[in-house]
Amino acid sequence: MPITLPDTLPAYDILSEEGVMVMGEGRAARQDIRPLRIALLNLMPQKIRTETQFARLIGATPLQIDLHLVKMTEHVSKTTSAEHMDAFYRPFEEVRASGEKFDGLIITGAPIEHLEFDQVTYWQELTEVFAWSQTHVHATFGVCWGGMAMINHFHGVQKHMLDAKAFGCFRHSNRQPASPYLRGFSDDFVIPVSRWTEMRQDEIDAVDGLTTLLGSDDTGPCLVADAAHRALYLFNHFEYDSDTLKGEYDRDVAAGKPINVPDNYYPDNDPTRTPLNRWRSHAHLLYGNWLNEIYQTTPFDLNEIGA
Repeated sequence: MPITLPDTLPAYDILSEEGVMVMGEGRAARQDIRPLRIALLNLMPQKIRTETQFARLIGATPLQIDLHLVKMTEHVSKTTSAEHMDAFYRPFEEVRASGEKFDGLIITGAPIEHLEFDQVTYWQELTEVFAWSQTHVHATFGVCWGGMAMINHFHGVQKHMLDAKAFGCFRHSNRQPASPYLRGFSDDFVIPVSRWTEMRQDEIDAVDGLTTLLGSDDTGPCLVADAAHRALYLFNHFEYDSDTLKGEYDRDVAAGKPINVPDNYYPDNDPTRTPLNRWRSHAHLLYGNWLNEIYQTTPFDLNEIGA
């Protein structure tokens, strides 16, 4: 089944060319199926790239997905045109005022790791999103900084600055093979990591109800399940394109910033060679498993979500 997108959204043509099933809103409205309503709160600067990355993953399952793009109400994007934002995004305040409910919500990362959470300009509104998710969303997925912000808000777990950026493709282990979110996962695999902060396993272990599903000896906990809040917290980047780390590396080199060659990313660690994507299959597994869990457990009547 396809993902429903406006046919003028850039991701529509990109994903169509890749062979992902996409459907225009008009055709979707004529199908006698209740699609899963998934909201994407996109906090990343490059909105189009990020929305395409997540649409690619959630559009690859047999389920019909109705994707809604959401932004912080007062935050103005400096890197994405106002025309694009006005055409495809709704401010959170408008979504909340509508009373709409969603089967799933994805909250992306943001390049603001150096700030304390309460120093972020939209932190107050983001905490309102977290509270709203408990009554209007069936399942929430926080990614990178978004996941760190959620686990801090709900449980007080702190992020810690690293001495050097964790940057590259790091080996991770499957620590809960029986989890429904890890169906089909290998015991050992790589995940792209790009962050200056970390969450610490001992601090997560000290909180009742949190379960670490994926972790790395090098970069710490990666995926944490929070059953009480119907949430997953993912601190790394399964959604990254093959060349995303390369783009970050090239940008920092051009700007003269100190940056190491991404670990275990380029063949023979040679940045002149084309990087290989060795996480794509697990990315699709994780998001497909998350959507399947939503499908199996969400009420058919949207009004019952959060009851």
